Amino acid sequence: MMFNKQKKLILNLKILKLLFFSPLLISIPFYFANSDAKAGLEFQWDQDSGYRKLKWYQKEDKRKFRNTIFFFLRPSDRKTGLLKITLKIPETFDSKLKDKVSICEVKIGGFEGRTKCIKDIPADIEINEDNSSLDIFPYSPIPSNKDSYAIVFKKIFNPKKSGLKQFHSFGQYTQTDSSSRYLGSWTILIN
Repeated sequence: MMFNKQKKLILNLKILKLLFFSPLLISIPFYFANSDAKAGLEFQWDQDSGYRKLKWYQKEDKRKFRNTIFFFLRPSDRKTGLLKITLKIPETFDSKLKDKVSICEVKIGGFEGRTKCIKDIPADIEINEDNSSLDIFPYSPIPSNKDSYAIVFKKIFNPKKSGLKQFHSFGQYTQTDSSSRYLGSWTILIN
């Protein structure tokens, strides 16, 4: 009889330990998990407005941190050769871009590799004095092949104010029509 009471007491203590320590053990991975998500949620009120979402990647999303941003132009984002690319910069993006913008052929990273420029594309880049837009004139048209290209902001400082920053792009193709056409928009997040 005494043996049964001791056995019951030991069993009760084991159950009590389990109930006490299991919430603690379960919560440890969540406590140390990295809460900085690199992907952002994007919401448009009017999906049929002609808005076209383009892919982008940034290395750092915190305010006033040094950052590199890749604005991708994938094969599905362009039709024929691009003669000119115009990038409309939001007013709230108050970073200095002079001598920090380039265009390159890019390898888009993923699970197994990093995003990086493979080959720089020689181009003339003109930035408006008020930093509201920039024009990129590649020396030879950007072809409509299976390669991906990117407009790169290298080693810029993120803006002082956090929020969503939406960049719009327009392209002039090698067709007879010389007007610029809407390529799409990138919406980046600064925390």
